[in-house]
Formats: sequence, C-alpha cells, structure tokens
Amino acid sequence: MIAFRGSLHKNTVARFYSTASKADLIKTPLYDLHVDYGATIVPYAGFAMPVLYKGQSHIESHKWTRTNAGLFDVSHMLQHKVSGPGATDFLQKITPSDLYSLPPMTGTLSCLLNDNGGIVDDCIINKHGDDSFYIVTNAGCRAGDLAFIEKELSSGAFDSVSHSTFEGALLALQGPKAAQVLQKFTDYDLSSLYFGTSDFVALKGFLPDKVHVSRAGYTGEDGFEISIPVDDAAREFASALLELSDVVKPIGLAARDSLRLEAGMCLYGHEMNEATTPIESSLNWLVGKSRRSDVNGFNGAKKILSQLENPKSVTFKRVGITSKGPSPREGNSVFSFEDPEKRVGVIASGSPSPTLGGNVGQALLDKPFNKIGTKILIEIRGKKREAVVSKMPFVEVKYHRPS
Repeated sequence: MIAFRGSLHKNTVARFYSTASKADLIKTPLYDLHVDYGATIVPYAGFAMPVLYKGQSHIESHKWTRTNAGLFDVSHMLQHKVSGPGATDFLQKITPSDLYSLPPMTGTLSCLLNDNGGIVDDCIINKHGDDSFYIVTNAGCRAGDLAFIEKELSSGAFDSVSHSTFEGALLALQGPKAAQVLQKFTDYDLSSLYFGTSDFVALKGFLPDKVHVSRAGYTGEDGFEISIPVDDAAREFASALLELSDVVKPIGLAARDSLRLEAGMCLYGHEMNEATTPIESSLNWLVGKSRRSDVNGFNGAKKILSQLENPKSVTFKRVGITSKGPSPREGNSVFSFEDPEKRVGVIASGSPSPTLGGNVGQALLDKPFNKIGTKILIEIRGKKREAVVSKMPFVEVKYHRPS
C-alpha cells in the first residue's frame, strides 16, 4: 500500500499556508496589484500569494472562471531555458517525452524523473526549435529541481547544453472569454493558436518586444499563459485586463485548486511525488510511444516500461472519487466498502465542486479498489463516509483545438 505524506486541511484558506514567515516571503511582480484588489495574502511555496479577493467568495471566483475570464498570477512558477547542441537528448534523458517528434512552438506536459522512475516534478515543456526549449516547473520544487538539473548536467555528457532560469511575471488568463479579452490587446490572430501551442506575440502599447504566449492552463477551460519579463509592463498589462471588470476578475489559489480538481489535473506533492511513477499516477500518456522500447533511454525507464508492459505489477493507481457530505481532504484514509477495517488507499486532494455540487477528489488506491464505480469509505473527522471511484475529468475540458 502506498504511503502518503499529508495532513488534514481545515478550511479553504488554511490549505495553502506554508511554514515560511511573512518576512521571508517573496513577492511577485503583481503583489501590489493583489493588495489593491483586496486579496487575502497567504504564504505559498515561499511566496506571498493571493488566495481570495475582497468581495468574491471561493465559489464565486470558481464559477466566474467557468463562465467569463479569470486572471491568475502564476509568477511563482519557475521559468527555464534549455538550449544548445544536445539539449533535446538531455531532456529526453530526464523526462519520458518524445521531444524529437514534437513540432516547434508546441508544448507538452511532462515530468522530471529520478533514477527509480519517481517524479521529481511535473512541468510544461515548450519546444521553440531544434535544441531550444522553454520550460515551466513548480514553485514548491524550485530548490530540488535546480539541484536535480545541475546534477544531471554534471555527468559530462551534456557540456554543450545551456540551462538558465529567469524570474518574471507569468499570467494565466483562463475561461471561455479569455480569447476575446486577450484579442483586444494584440493584432495576432489568436484563433490560429491552439491548445498546446505557443508563439511570440506583441501586446499593443505595453512592450516593444513580443512576449511568449502559450494556449494552456490549469483549469480545464480555454486560456493562455503569458510570460512578461518586464515587471512594470506586466503590472500595467494586468491592470488593463482587470479594468475590463465586466468580463475579467482576479482569481486566487482557492479557485485554482478546485478548478484543476474538477478538470482531473494533478498537483505535485499530492497526486505525484518522488515515490510514484507516471504509471502509478495514471499518466501513462506522458511516456512517448517512441520511447516505450528504449529501456535505457531515460531515467527509471526499466521500471516504468515494465509497469506499462505488465499492468498487474502496478499495485495502486491515481483515480477520481466523488462523494456527498463533508469534503475529503489530503491524507484521509480510504477503506474497503465491503470490509470497513481494510485500508486500501489515501486521499491525495479533495474539494467541494462548485460546478457539480457534492465533492470531487483524487485518491491513490490499491487494486482492485480503483475500478470506476467501486464504492469505498473515506474516514473524515473520525467517521467513515461513502464515496465512489469516478471517471475524470469531472467537468468536461473546453480547450481550443483544430476543428
């Protein structure tokens, strides 16, 4: 049975607190804007981040993003550039992705792998050209990711590869009206930019240089992630977006979490960690088809490919769950419905679903209790409550794809 590090979350705001003192927190380029909009600021991954805004409840923020456009500050994420001869080979060693067949200006979800096939971090890899990549990794994994990449580069096989990181504003504009909003600020035809692709786009009146815009996000809605390296320009652009208040509102971490849960997306440290492989996290598709015969081609390949070839060897998997009543939270134990004393897994994440009603969550469950439709029991506040293993995503994703 999988062991899981976690504790019961008491409420929406407390869920996002880290142990850092306020004096030690890093402020993003949009910090003052958050304060101006009445944000509740909490420590998160060493940053001072907005969790809610004055006049907006968590549910209102969530539903606004599902129906209009929400602006998220994700500048706490770490942005990387990897380039030079051998860059593709390097990334194919530390990830299971097929980056050679990835078209230029296309991105993919991937993960950094340790030698045992465990997930060091998940990431988005954007290919700009042959041996030229832009990568975004998680804020909470900064130190570990940098140490991991430095160690992997130090092998001597990749001396020609250049790796650098940069701080700057990273904005996520998400929701069904995101495209019509962003189109007001550029002459670039955004309809030609599909989910998973990116380009360098001029924002009229804000910067002389183009900025990196990818059609991506963490909500299941259509949307964009916009990297703006100049702080003043980022603040001015975010302010201009928020002036369109009939369509755009600032959205914090609380809604970001419930939106990604409804979309069935993983959060590092919850649904995945260094003790879980992509297969155990139900991310088989991260392993590129061309990589599935290359036992020595990437870190942990022997174990991961063995799990792919022999599904019965995988003893637990990430699954979705739905329930009524008190919401399950990270760390809650899961038990067999037929044998309530038999512990069969643990909740990785859980939240009330503003879109559907009831609760949605994700769990790491032992086989055979992870089959869709299986009834389970979740221990919440000392009482075992009924839930059902359910298909993800819970809410249909609405990405902009070619027709």
